[in-house]
Amino acid sequence: MTDEALSCPQCGSEMFARPLGSGQVHGCPQGHGVFLARMDLGSYVESENDWHRLASQGTQPIPRITADMQAPPAAKIPARAWVETLFS
Repeated sequence: MTDEALSCPQCGSEMFARPLGSGQVHGCPQGHGVFLARMDLGSYVESENDWHRLASQGTQPIPRITADMQAPPAAKIPARAWVETLFS
């Protein structure tokens, strides 16, 4: 991207730029969205796909179930967010 200031297509405010990886993300100070160059988007998509592809390599295979096995005790799963605690 060039160094010239970009303005938000929604409100016309001058957007701020911040580095992200090897590119830059431009954001509206009024919260109307973030914008980035098409080549940066391609780079971010590739990075995300690589992360998901490599993240599963350290997982263990599922054990084979046999007749002599017993079920483990049920584990209490912590809430992912405070809102979930309202419904449990």
